[in-house]
Amino acid sequence: MTMVSPSLLSADFGDLRRDIEMLNDSACDWFHLDVMDGVFVPNISFGFPVMEAMARHARKPLDVHLMIVQPEKFVKEVKALGAHVMNVHYEACTHLHRVVQQIKSEGMMAGVTLNPHTPVSVLEDIVADLDLVMLMSVNPGFGGQKFIEHAVEKTARLRELIGRTGSKALIEIDGGVNRETGARLVKAGADVLVAGSAIFRAADPVAEVKALREL
Repeated sequence: MTMVSPSLLSADFGDLRRDIEMLNDSACDWFHLDVMDGVFVPNISFGFPVMEAMARHARKPLDVHLMIVQPEKFVKEVKALGAHVMNVHYEACTHLHRVVQQIKSEGMMAGVTLNPHTPVSVLEDIVADLDLVMLMSVNPGFGGQKFIEHAVEKTARLRELIGRTGSKALIEIDGGVNRETGARLVKAGADVLVAGSAIFRAADPVAEVKALREL
């Protein structure tokens, strides 16, 4: 069964509790929280006060994706949310191994995200230490973007790297995911699908989560 992590960036922030309760009652596996700082990406999303409110109502594990510079400064704060996964960008971390160890030392799953232009080969020397690798299938910073087709082939290359190195890392994909793109990504080796617009704009979001899990 494919794991599904709905992106709360696409939720209705005027009625966030309602949308979180709706997902609590769905078959989704995690809640995906996209943190943007206006520096690493050209947009600002939400910070810890909003995430603390989300965490109070969420009954699913939190999948926290930091699209920010110096994410290592916030490892303890992310842990304090009760997060299950902390995901940092390869491109934002000068000392990536150290950051991964910090995340693991707090008892969270350590995830590393790659932007669309970054090849999976850069993870050769660290993928065996990771719990999760996330590939961006859009340029990070905004929801609702068009899927980058190259992500399917990239997923297959990452699956090969994980197999060759003996890594146990899950493959997560974020950006432009819907039933059509999701099916191809799962076939290429994806384990976790992040979906925002496809779920929250669906006529029946709960049914959409179920459909994605069954891909």
